[in-house]
Amino acid sequence: MKRPFILLLSVLSCVVQAQNRQETDLRTWQFSRDSVHWQPVTVPHDWAISGPFDKKWDLQCVAITQNGEQKATEKSGRSGALPWIGKGFYQTELTFETLPSHAWLAFDGAMAEPKVYVNGHFAGEWKYGYTPFRIDATRWLKKGRNLITVTLNNVEESSRWYPGAGLYRPVKLVTTGETHFDSWATFVRTERIEAGKAILKVDFQTVGPMKGRLVRGRIVDDRGNLVASFSRPAAPTGLNELTVTVKKPHCWSPETPRLYTLDLAICRERGSKVPMLVDDRQQQRFGIRTVSVSKAGFQLNGVARKFKGVCLHHDLGPLGAAVNKAALIRQIRLLKDMGCDAIRTSHNIPSTLQMEVCDSMGMMVMAESFDMWRYPKCKNGYARFFQAWSERDIENLVRCHRNHPSIIMWSIGNEIPEQGSAEGREIAHNLQAICHRLDPTRPVTQGMDRAEAALKSGFAQEMDVPGFNYRVYKYDTNITQLPAGFLLGAETASTVSSRGVYKIPARITDKATYSDGQCSSYDTEYCGWSNLPEADFLMQEDRPWTIGQFVWTGFDYLGEPTPYDEFWPSRSSYFGICDLAGIPKDRYYLYRSQWNKQAHTLHLLPHWTWNGREGMETPVFVYTDYPCAELFLNGKSLGRKCKQTYTVAPGRPNEEKRRLETRELLQRYRLMWDDVKYEPGELKVIAYDASGKAVATQQITTAGLPDHLVLEADRNSIHADGDDLCFVTVSLVDAKGTLIPTADNALSFDVSGAATFKAACNGDATSLEPFTEPRMKLFNGKLVVIVQSNRQRGDITLTVTDKSLGKHATLKLKAG
Repeated sequence: MKRPFILLLSVLSCVVQAQNRQETDLRTWQFSRDSVHWQPVTVPHDWAISGPFDKKWDLQCVAITQNGEQKATEKSGRSGALPWIGKGFYQTELTFETLPSHAWLAFDGAMAEPKVYVNGHFAGEWKYGYTPFRIDATRWLKKGRNLITVTLNNVEESSRWYPGAGLYRPVKLVTTGETHFDSWATFVRTERIEAGKAILKVDFQTVGPMKGRLVRGRIVDDRGNLVASFSRPAAPTGLNELTVTVKKPHCWSPETPRLYTLDLAICRERGSKVPMLVDDRQQQRFGIRTVSVSKAGFQLNGVARKFKGVCLHHDLGPLGAAVNKAALIRQIRLLKDMGCDAIRTSHNIPSTLQMEVCDSMGMMVMAESFDMWRYPKCKNGYARFFQAWSERDIENLVRCHRNHPSIIMWSIGNEIPEQGSAEGREIAHNLQAICHRLDPTRPVTQGMDRAEAALKSGFAQEMDVPGFNYRVYKYDTNITQLPAGFLLGAETASTVSSRGVYKIPARITDKATYSDGQCSSYDTEYCGWSNLPEADFLMQEDRPWTIGQFVWTGFDYLGEPTPYDEFWPSRSSYFGICDLAGIPKDRYYLYRSQWNKQAHTLHLLPHWTWNGREGMETPVFVYTDYPCAELFLNGKSLGRKCKQTYTVAPGRPNEEKRRLETRELLQRYRLMWDDVKYEPGELKVIAYDASGKAVATQQITTAGLPDHLVLEADRNSIHADGDDLCFVTVSLVDAKGTLIPTADNALSFDVSGAATFKAACNGDATSLEPFTEPRMKLFNGKLVVIVQSNRQRGDITLTVTDKSLGKHATLKLKAG
């Protein structure tokens, strides 16, 4: 019988606790924009997400050099068109009957330029809004009530995307006795795995008097089994390093995300018959796994694999920048079903909660730091602070996150303007050296967008992992100049699309814009610097020296609405494989057909409700992992098609670029019927395996009149903790259940019982409807409603009403 995990960890031989460590989430705060008028809020909190959307917020007149622009123009939605600019004030109270020996305020991030005051005394500050940092509050605390105040200041033109505003990540109070562990100094790493055992190095640091004390530790697996233990006097310097062996280790990977817990305790001897006294105790989760990169490629636990990754900005769509565990879990579930195994945290230090979710669900992570160094990409960006703060930011990134097994690589920058200079090479060398000093187990990379300049200056060769953004047609030239013998697609594709929007004809183009501010979901439109998904598929499959890619982006995000940077009311991106609501676009299934090797994919597009297009050519695409398929319209075969062989031999970059922009390339990865003449009815596809056997089918039909709403929850039960969320997809369908694919009906939402309405999102980048109001229009027949638990157990009822139809639908959920 398995022993309970918590019980086993508590059975240390030193069982009497002294003034032990306590960590308390500081969730309840008062918030103000003017320090006069206050309102209660719960942290994590993003003060700007409720809007309203308005082009005046952070209106920028700039030339986006990353996009090749030479002339400054008005960019109305570049950072989301939400009111995040300005100051914000937060206050909370702490009460102590007995003062702790030490007390820290631990911030996982605060947007931006936080200053912290304890009882009116300035206690500390940070500059970069994404960095985790700790403030020693000990000297300012008093018995009784204590006032903690945080001031924040977001300045205009300080971000190229929506950064959010406020205490958008958790804040904790950490108290200890005089003798304690420095929690960020504890580091568990796998030295090697051999002959059925793992050799671990364990570092820890003690603070305060250690005379007569020893440190005891245990390592327990995720089934509650004790796998290793040790006991030793702490080093007099406070710095400790020891080697621990774990037999028959369960190695962490995306497929098997097994975790262990290190339980450390500082104990005092009190005689053979008297239990020891615990001065401090710390628990650290970690994973056993090895990472390496070489000419043999990237290897996890000694097994070569190529990254099937996506880039993610930190906002969670309609939730804004306020981090939430349920939303992160939903993201990763969607990505893993697509076959994705890695995330790049673009272009910022990630939250601890996101890394914990990646640890437990099995998602590799490139943890990034900066979008700029000394040279500013936007007028008031991080360049203001780089000289004085960058080393501290990198140190906090690594020290805070290095125990997460999900993190397999550090990134020190993205498209840094200094990449073509000796100065830039020196900065890269120094930042990489800090990562190596604090963590010798992981390689370091960054995303470079000017390959020739970075290679000529030696900037690219400086990196453990040379990472290149876009311009995949230059890979063959790049690799000849890289002694490392491999390269990474650090940022790829930038294909643009709007869910459920189909522009006919389906042109392969990098210059398409339309009067409605949307992009085509035929997945043939991209940007001037980027390419189709197939170009990256080809290079990853045909070039053995590529080690994977990170697609821009996994989900749409607030801000940066390319190719509509100058179009109002566009205020969010089109790059996502999933839209801002988290609903998969067609492109999701193109990637799934290539990446998910555990399940088959068969996806047919576009929809088949085209009133007024009767007799007109309407292209039909099929995304599938099967080699061939046959298309039928109202029972009549339109022919069988098979994927075609196509490759691009190394050559001159301009010629390679041309060959990576052809329909012949698309035919290697998707099946296309370009000349289908539309007629209402049923469109069906039958897929065939390599032997010619019919193995799968899918059909779509022309929709009739709108009839009723369908509500589908991502799960039917949520935790009654005040944080948990349920995501409900709402669809308008006809009497037979067929989606009305162009519906934009206005809906309203009511939540009763043990939950409240949190937000709604329809995925339309041009919508100015607030996320936090219980009403919204459908976008191409769908939207998502988010329900949040309210700390009560019981039944939940969501009611969605369409007044234009005189219809409503209800969904029953539970909180427990």
